[in-house]
Amino acid sequence: MKEIKILGELKLSGYLSKSIKDELRDNLRAKIKSGKPVFEGVHGFENTVIPELERAILSRHNINLLGLRGQAKTRLARKMIELLDEYMPIIAGSEINDDPMQPISRFAKDLILEKGDATPIQWIHRSERFFEKLATPDVTVADLIGDVDPIKAANLKLSYADDRVIHFGMIPRANRCIFVINELPDLQARIQVALFNILQEGDIQIRGFKVRMPLDMQFVFTANPEDYTNRGSIVTPLKDRIGSQILTHYPESIAVARTITHQEAKLDKSQMDAVYVPSLAKDLLEQISFEARESEFIDAKSGVSARMSITAYENLLSTAERRGLLSGAETTTVRLSDFIGVIPAITGKVELVYEGEQEGAAVVAQHLIGDAIHTFFPAFFPKIEKLERDANSSPYANLLEWFFAETGFELLDDATDEEYRNQLDAVKPLEELIQKYQPNFPEEDKYFLKEFLLWGLVEYDKLSKDRVAVGYQFKDLYSNYINKL
Repeated sequence: MKEIKILGELKLSGYLSKSIKDELRDNLRAKIKSGKPVFEGVHGFENTVIPELERAILSRHNINLLGLRGQAKTRLARKMIELLDEYMPIIAGSEINDDPMQPISRFAKDLILEKGDATPIQWIHRSERFFEKLATPDVTVADLIGDVDPIKAANLKLSYADDRVIHFGMIPRANRCIFVINELPDLQARIQVALFNILQEGDIQIRGFKVRMPLDMQFVFTANPEDYTNRGSIVTPLKDRIGSQILTHYPESIAVARTITHQEAKLDKSQMDAVYVPSLAKDLLEQISFEARESEFIDAKSGVSARMSITAYENLLSTAERRGLLSGAETTTVRLSDFIGVIPAITGKVELVYEGEQEGAAVVAQHLIGDAIHTFFPAFFPKIEKLERDANSSPYANLLEWFFAETGFELLDDATDEEYRNQLDAVKPLEELIQKYQPNFPEEDKYFLKEFLLWGLVEYDKLSKDRVAVGYQFKDLYSNYINKL
């Protein structure tokens, strides 16, 4: 088909015009029948969002994706490109992608009238059929729909009464394409009103011109529920004209969150080869986001984007990589103390409530790391009760006794891997606890687990931990308290 260059050949080929909504529907039907994944690379929506989105496409609806930031709304819209035909014919030179069989612009109609079956045809790839506009308060009707162009009128020597003086905006130029308006509530109400007829009747009005143009488009809108109170709202008649409103959500499990982070993190091969990340470290990193979404210091209505975990993972590897470079090591392993490096990735991604502002963003980030450790600890070691009748019968009695006798020790940030292992090996009760409660834990991850055990005891108020200039200092809780007194 792509070899066809003129209208006459296109007619002889048996090509049939199809609206974009029918095109999406037919290709979706074919994909579902073949058993192929429709929205590949979008995780966690398999049983919730994607079935609703498929139903909306099958129903030929315009769509509003409603959800908090970082919930893959724009990615879902971009994935719809894969449901378009690979190539689409248009009248060559048309500003609005005129269908050769059903032209709607004056330019295309005049050209066909002049050249007939010799009218030149152009083919555009589906990747060129996606238009996206971020709704901001300064967007105008002229940007979206069009305006009179005085320069065109002067050059063509036309009066302003001639519709050829119109300069088309983004929406007419996206005819027969997917058009996405991100953050729809940010669009001023009077601009939203201008979309009514385009969605329903296909009319566009520009500076008094009433141009009947049955535009063929698939609209996808995205919105954040919080925007309805923060900045604006979607006017009711516009919502009424949008066929399906689909709610998105954050990952519901650590496994899904890990998959997303691994897929999206921008890491090169040298970094991945140089830094080994224990599985527990990956789980803890994702748990930080889960803790943030429940934290009393963070505005839940604003959401905690999946981008937080992605950038935090990149920072975590970079922290370990930098330490390896300083020590001259070719390879290294992520440590729990390396999580200090993810704090900058957290502080810029969360909206704090008043209590959080009082604490400070960096302190809230440290709380979140501690909360993640607190949540995970009982899955690996015996639960610590707040009140214990007999401290000597505690499984941690030997370890706590060691700290009482030794008055604590330090884990240095820039210690080499050998120094780090020697520091942890010096605490003999750590090895005993791991052998007793996690005997089958992967050997390469055991030192991370030892450090995790120490941090867990801190979170359960059995040890104290202080940040010093060059690392972390762990001490017996009571002796540390007495020293402070």
